[in-house]
Amino acid sequence: MAASIFEQGLEKNPANYVPQTPLTFIERAALVYPEKAAVIHGPLRRSWAETYRRCRQLASALAARGVARFDTVAVMLPNTPPMVECHFAIPMLGAVLCSLNTRLDASAIAFMLEHGEAKAVIVDREFSVVMSAALKMLSEKGHRLPLVIDADDSQYSGPGERIGTIEYDDFVAQGSPEYEWQLPPDEWDSICLNYTSGTTGNPKGVVYSHRGAYVNAISNILEWDMPKHPTYLWTLPMFHCNGWCFPWTVAARAGINVCLRKVEAAAIFDAIRTHQVTHYCGAPIVHGLLINADANLKAGIGHKVNAMVAGAAPPAAMIEGMEKMGFDITHVYGLTETYGPAAVCVKHEAWQSESIGERARLNARQGVRYHLQQAISVRDPETLSAVPADGETMGEIMFRGNITMKGYLKNPKATQDAFAGGWFHSGDLAVMNPDGYVKIKDRSKDIIISGGENISSIEVEDVLYRHPAVLAAAVVAKPDPKWGETPCAFLEIKPGAAVTPADIVAHCKQYLAGFKVPRAVVFGELPKTSTGKIQKFELRKQAGSVSAIDV
Repeated sequence: MAASIFEQGLEKNPANYVPQTPLTFIERAALVYPEKAAVIHGPLRRSWAETYRRCRQLASALAARGVARFDTVAVMLPNTPPMVECHFAIPMLGAVLCSLNTRLDASAIAFMLEHGEAKAVIVDREFSVVMSAALKMLSEKGHRLPLVIDADDSQYSGPGERIGTIEYDDFVAQGSPEYEWQLPPDEWDSICLNYTSGTTGNPKGVVYSHRGAYVNAISNILEWDMPKHPTYLWTLPMFHCNGWCFPWTVAARAGINVCLRKVEAAAIFDAIRTHQVTHYCGAPIVHGLLINADANLKAGIGHKVNAMVAGAAPPAAMIEGMEKMGFDITHVYGLTETYGPAAVCVKHEAWQSESIGERARLNARQGVRYHLQQAISVRDPETLSAVPADGETMGEIMFRGNITMKGYLKNPKATQDAFAGGWFHSGDLAVMNPDGYVKIKDRSKDIIISGGENISSIEVEDVLYRHPAVLAAAVVAKPDPKWGETPCAFLEIKPGAAVTPADIVAHCKQYLAGFKVPRAVVFGELPKTSTGKIQKFELRKQAGSVSAIDV
């Protein structure tokens, strides 16, 4: 077949095709807004020109130590300026950034350093004990140890020693601010390596591309209608899905990164008030922390604040509490494998006239695809056929598009399984509503089968959150000799509230069929990940052994 006229003499060339990478965002911010603030950390202030210069210096210094394209550079850092810089500097020399979860133990860190073949490690002094133990494990196994660089933050005065050969700022100073970094030869080149939680077996290494990071960073802007020069508060850990790609999003808008070492209500409100913070992200626990904080901490905040929540649907109490503070909350959904959020519950103006309960129901849905994601669908995991959009038929949430990982590092079988049939399989069970909005019903492993009937733990949790005394709720299966499994509710109660298991059961009976009502209630603090997600696998262990209060 003869070539089309549109295929003749119209080939890609350097003038009309350039690989997409978020590195271009910081280059542009430094060129157009060199004096605009880029980073705030305690008394430290750095402009975009200064930040860009430091990123080039860090890239240069790493290159001088032999770090090259496709080498892994691991970092174990809180939300501090070095963490912002590493998101640009490490990819500038074609290397791959691996952000380590700062809450992990030494054995998990050792596994990640070994599996990811880290050539260098940048570690904050607060985490030196864990990192030292991890490096010792590698040494005992005969592995080559990476270059270790200490980040000694002036805002940290706690325990911990320097364990590396050089301090971070001294290392940066060795590099050239004129380092001529290059665009990746291919936008499919890897930019980041993120490890999943690994609740069963070793964690999997999720690999991101320059293209995916670029696309999701832009989608964040579009979903939030983010204006130029936003002030973004780092309440979300940057190690979690690379902060949902917001280090690159903030650079694209030439905004301000307000760094925060520790998530505390007083520090958050003070930062919002002092720096006129316009945007922040977090798990439900972060928003709940602010809503339930002392009223005195909230005083003096008169401007609009945009908040993004993921990890669990915002209950009515959260939506109402945020509105009272003047905060506008957006519900997003995604996974590590989708660069963080890849779906959003787009709000409509007509919803504002609805009752708070109805708004909560509408906002609790996971919603529709991100602007630059190709599709989100609910499909039968066996046949891959789309389920009817009836709000009843359950299937698995699947994604397709540019906001989907390259795959799992050194794990072709897991990658193949995840992408079976040309869709990324999330493992989340959901329904598709007639208006095209997806609503999660449960993780496949969290469905409770009681007497042959399926019970959605999320449905029960939604009801529990309606109780005024409940701060946090999680429902898991408890073994039962008669029914096989029954719902067991684990609850954190708001300070000063008084409630009994019988009260909880009576509340649930108002909204749920009898077989869905929890047969056991446990009060206490819920185990959570470093990003605030409730660890249901820990609760499942407890439900099988703890003397839960049967009601």
